[in-house]
Amino acid sequence: MKFTIKTMVLLLVALGINNNLSAQLKLPAPSSTQTIIQEFGLGKITLTYARPSVKGRKIFGGMEPMDKVWRTGANAATIITFTDAVKIEGQDLPAGEYGLFSIPNAKEWTVIFSKTAKQWGAYTYDQKDDVLRVKVKTNALKDKVETLTMQFANVTESKAQLQLTWENMSFAVNLTTDVDAKAMANIAEAMKGEKKPYMQSAIYYFTNGKDLKTALGWMVEADKAEPKMPWTKLWLGKMQLKSGDKVGAAESAKAGIALATTMKNDEYIRLNTQLLAETKK
Repeated sequence: MKFTIKTMVLLLVALGINNNLSAQLKLPAPSSTQTIIQEFGLGKITLTYARPSVKGRKIFGGMEPMDKVWRTGANAATIITFTDAVKIEGQDLPAGEYGLFSIPNAKEWTVIFSKTAKQWGAYTYDQKDDVLRVKVKTNALKDKVETLTMQFANVTESKAQLQLTWENMSFAVNLTTDVDAKAMANIAEAMKGEKKPYMQSAIYYFTNGKDLKTALGWMVEADKAEPKMPWTKLWLGKMQLKSGDKVGAAESAKAGIALATTMKNDEYIRLNTQLLAETKK
């Protein structure tokens, strides 16, 4: 078959138009993708997964067989990344990127962290790539959850839960991190510098039950540096009250109220007023 120059040009143009149309075609994804970034300790956790919906189907024990490895989502395998080392149900997991697989079961759910993160589904999953496996209790739900939902809940400085709910089942995985040792080391190092973070360090000591005398001393220095800030007065007063100095705490609270009033800052008027009331108990 012979092609003339004109025919070839028309063919190339047609192919180009077809490719452009394909590239421009946008359709809604049956399972939308969600990425969650959760600060945890001094690091972050990033979770990316596709969210299928029930759509009238039987999910666990149906579309997703019990006691079989599942991608914990739809489409590509779910990926979870930790910038810092953590403990999963009390077991160590190094910082890194992992494929998050799981094995559904009516009583006990197995959660798997695989070193092979980027793969489609669980078709090429290999147990030899497991970095960690933990088992958690499966919880039955009274109300059906239509769309697969994962979230971080009950988050504190050192603890959190990774929760999954879908159809009529759920589970929660407990995460912990040793943030205190790192924070204390960071404070000690920062205090060696010329510009010392007195206020941040004092608040950490105070809220985490560290040496109150040290915290109060640092807060006094912070107040000297920023004597016209109602939040500085508030924290100074809190520490004075905790150390038994009700008179000093009351003076700090009154000064905080006056400063916040000048600044028209309702929040710190309220907080310092609450502190003042506590000094009178």
